[in-house]
Amino acid sequence: MPGAPGSNRSMDKAHQSLVARLMKLIRRPGFWFIIILLVFITLPHYEEALNHPAFITQLTANFGLERHAFERILYLAPIVWGGFLFDRMGSFLISLVALGFMLPRAIFISPYPVDSIYETGAIFIMGNVIAISFNALRKERENRAQLEMSQQELRTSEEKYRELFESAHDAIWLHDLEGSVITANKAAEKLTGYSKEELTAMNVRDFLSDESLKVSQQIENRLLVGEPVEQPYEQSLTRKDGSQAFVQLAASPILSRGGPIAIQHIARDITEQKRLQENLQFYLQQVTRAQEEERKRISHELHDESIQALVITSRQLDALASKDKNLPEDSRLRLEELRQQVNKITHELRRLIQGLRPVVLDRLGLLPALEWLAADVAEYSGISTKINIVGTERRVSEDVELVLFRITQEALRNVWRHSGATGAEITVEFEPNRIRITVSDDGRGFSVPQRIGDFARSGKLGLSGMQERARLIGGSVSVQSQPDKGTAITVEVVA
Repeated sequence: MPGAPGSNRSMDKAHQSLVARLMKLIRRPGFWFIIILLVFITLPHYEEALNHPAFITQLTANFGLERHAFERILYLAPIVWGGFLFDRMGSFLISLVALGFMLPRAIFISPYPVDSIYETGAIFIMGNVIAISFNALRKERENRAQLEMSQQELRTSEEKYRELFESAHDAIWLHDLEGSVITANKAAEKLTGYSKEELTAMNVRDFLSDESLKVSQQIENRLLVGEPVEQPYEQSLTRKDGSQAFVQLAASPILSRGGPIAIQHIARDITEQKRLQENLQFYLQQVTRAQEEERKRISHELHDESIQALVITSRQLDALASKDKNLPEDSRLRLEELRQQVNKITHELRRLIQGLRPVVLDRLGLLPALEWLAADVAEYSGISTKINIVGTERRVSEDVELVLFRITQEALRNVWRHSGATGAEITVEFEPNRIRITVSDDGRGFSVPQRIGDFARSGKLGLSGMQERARLIGGSVSVQSQPDKGTAITVEVVA
């Protein structure tokens, strides 16, 4: 039959377990001490068969013990004791031994066999019941002692947690699922400016803005259904004095009986750090703006002065070579050579001016500037460069266009200098509320570190510069590359 081998194995295991328990029981000295006690109780129980001295028979007769019921009652002592020492298995085994000692007298010797058998059965049952009762009482006391110990440990743990909770450097508060604050520590009082009593009478919406409250609710809803959440996340709150504080917040659900009952928040004040970052960003913006203004000034000066002077010099050389009929042929050739050199310098200078501050960017916008850039790169580097437009073209602010142009320019410069590519592609994607530009090539590629900030350590300062420029306009830069599989640099900005 199916399943029979498994049933046999289960029975074998149960049998082996029972045998092991019995062997463990009979190896204990207390078991044999109780057996010896049973033997001593049994001796007077069989006085007729064992021919006890007359004084023992007379002594039991004086106590009115002709039916030997007293000895049967004495059997209760080892049975109960066995249950106390060896649990239910011990009491049952010893009661079986006692039963084996009592039954021969009750059946074969006693003049009242029916009464004796009933009394023997009663002793067997009562012994086991009393042993089980005592054992249950002992276990109850042990459980009660263990429970008291656990409660004491719990109280100690709660006291330690309360001490850590109150003395924590980070602000901690708990609120229920409706947002009502349950408790808060001293750091939370310092962060918000409210006392603990004031906080416990408030709801989180009292010190969170609508936008912050929306973000917080989204995070909490994901936590309550067990979804992973990237933490800590930045959040802002309003202090009692009306000032704004920025915090790094980590939230976790508090569970009871398998379900969430509250949310715990741990907040680290990063207000000063945020202000320093904002100040640094403002400083970088000003430096970048000043740098671009200086580039613009230099390009204008080169165009208005140096280029014009070179153009005039070129015309003068041309006039000198063509008007003087008496000029020797070798001198005329030399003048023509000089004029061509001046024209080449003018061309290179114009390209340099465009690189400093392309006029097409200021006059026509981002896309024409990128088209010029692609053509210029293809001309001087020999790398086939094309541009793709996705979506509806639109103009954005001058600062955003300038940063996007500079990042694209730096990316193409990297393609030309480091990639060994034969082709590059610029893809500009216009979405309703953002712009994404991707510069990809078919060059040798490289292994990308985990963070863009690590590019500076490996000497790739251009990529770090792109990231810093993107941050100035609230954008981001990502890099995808593998050895021998090319590189794709993407800048994305909300605009």
